[in-house]
Amino acid sequence: MKKLSLLQNQIIKCKKCPRLVKYLSEIKEKYPSYWCKPVPGFGESDAEILIIGLAPGRFGSNRTGRMFTGDSSGDFMYKILHEAGLCNKPIATDMRDGLVLKNCYITAMGRCAPPQNKPTPKELENCFVYFEEEIKLLKKIKVVVALGKIAFDGYVKWLSVRATQPVEADQPVCPFQKKDFKFTHGAIYNSKSLPHILIASYHPSRQNTQTGRLTAKMFMHVFEKAKKLCQT
Repeated sequence: MKKLSLLQNQIIKCKKCPRLVKYLSEIKEKYPSYWCKPVPGFGESDAEILIIGLAPGRFGSNRTGRMFTGDSSGDFMYKILHEAGLCNKPIATDMRDGLVLKNCYITAMGRCAPPQNKPTPKELENCFVYFEEEIKLLKKIKVVVALGKIAFDGYVKWLSVRATQPVEADQPVCPFQKKDFKFTHGAIYNSKSLPHILIASYHPSRQNTQTGRLTAKMFMHVFEKAKKLCQT
């Protein structure tokens, strides 16, 4: 837990991406009460479910300082997580609202709010080292839920990097082929050669939820499946 806290503090202090540093400083000038720093992951250090998002929203976690907190994506997601028994409250408003995750940890491939919600490849690459360290410290993870294609591709990239590195004797080695992993909502990748079970889901963005591309029933099914797979 101490190492995870140190990593979270390191993320908060990060200034690797000049475009994002400038963008956040401009927002801070206009909205002094906003967080406007990189947003760390949060949740239980011994969680079995890892939820990966894209990046903080300008008026969501960039404002509150906590992943998926304070915007429509979080409103949609935490209601489902609460119904699935994965958090203690259906609403997330700020870091002092008493919300507690249960058996899950939430992170993202990008840690700073990007303009137009579109991080550049270089910005995602700069953040990737934090994801590598984070997933190494979360030793109990069994199921990874990737919310959106960028999160999915980021996790698959991690698999690719991992496949080229020496691992401990008791860890499975993935005979990695990128073509074997295609992003489709509800897709499940489960193999003894994989370190985790991977579930793909549409991101709970307003664009997806208001158009019906992602419904509450579809999203609930993802987390019901994640919980069930943790028991196998």
